[in-house]
Amino acid sequence: MKRTSLYKKHTDIGAKMVDFAGFSMPVIYTSIKEEHLAVRQSAGLFDVSHMGEFRISGKDARSLVQWLSSNDADKLSPGEIQYSCLPNSKGGIVDDLLVYCIDPEHFMLVVNASNIEKDFDWIEHQRILKEFDAELVNLSDETDLLALQGPKAEKILQELCEEDLSVVENYHFINASIKGFGELMISRTGYTGAGGFEIYLKPAQTVELWNVLLEKGKSDGLIPAGLAARDTLRLEMGYCLYGNDIDETTNPLEAGLGWITKLDSEFVGKDVLLAQKESGLKSRLVGFELKDKGIPRKDYPVFDADENEIGRVTSGTQSPSLSKPIGLAYVDRKFRKKGTEIFIGVRKKKLKAVVCGLPFV
Repeated sequence: MKRTSLYKKHTDIGAKMVDFAGFSMPVIYTSIKEEHLAVRQSAGLFDVSHMGEFRISGKDARSLVQWLSSNDADKLSPGEIQYSCLPNSKGGIVDDLLVYCIDPEHFMLVVNASNIEKDFDWIEHQRILKEFDAELVNLSDETDLLALQGPKAEKILQELCEEDLSVVENYHFINASIKGFGELMISRTGYTGAGGFEIYLKPAQTVELWNVLLEKGKSDGLIPAGLAARDTLRLEMGYCLYGNDIDETTNPLEAGLGWITKLDSEFVGKDVLLAQKESGLKSRLVGFELKDKGIPRKDYPVFDADENEIGRVTSGTQSPSLSKPIGLAYVDRKFRKKGTEIFIGVRKKKLKAVVCGLPFV
């Protein structure tokens, strides 16, 4: 099992470690609720160095990224980032990712840890198949990533940073000088919906920057946060988790990702998605709030009032912010409207739920 640069730091402060995508990762330090609410109300620091980073460079770099991704990479200017997905030839999703435009011939893709090898092979296959003049390099082992998230993240990081972070817009990045660390890539991105930054750095720098950030942010309530809080935070925002809410078999249009699926551009599997859209999508990923006592979990069945099975739960939790159970589920399209009553099969019971708008908070 792989370990990030911060493994000893996590274990020294008592984190509960779990196997996640082949990495030993901190899932909880103190409690999910404490870490979750710290991010919502002040700030939390995440080790997300397990994520994968690829560099695509060369004359056809932009064309390759455009072909691979569902979003319109042609619109990206240097310093801009897109959320996108890698569609497959059958209308499913190889992975969801962030696309960074460094310059017109240089892009960085940030992919999920569980899909690093699969994604690299898929991209390389498409590069060779379509004869793009571009180079693909896996930077994952030489790149660490810290996520400083929450309403006080900018204040904390600004004290260390020479550049003015307030001018960095959402889904933009800069190369900024952090005192004692030199120039690092800092992006206004995250997976929490609480605002903040993600910082890319070399593994040799990670432990020291982790320590400096926690010390600098102590008076503002900054604490370490684990994968469990990251999951509850993203679920409150209705963000998809690969392997739960989206995968090789799910359609990005049915997953509510039509906003990053630009059918007027050319990409892998576009014709399949167009045909599916024209013939009528069968299901939709929706948010729901459980009205009866219980916790919805992945793969629980969803029923209508007549006990007909109409879908399945993909993610669920007890919301720390709302103090009530929430979840995401694929349901037949006629049940997708806000306020629709549905039922979640929990063991031998059918618990009442109501379809909600997203995000939950």
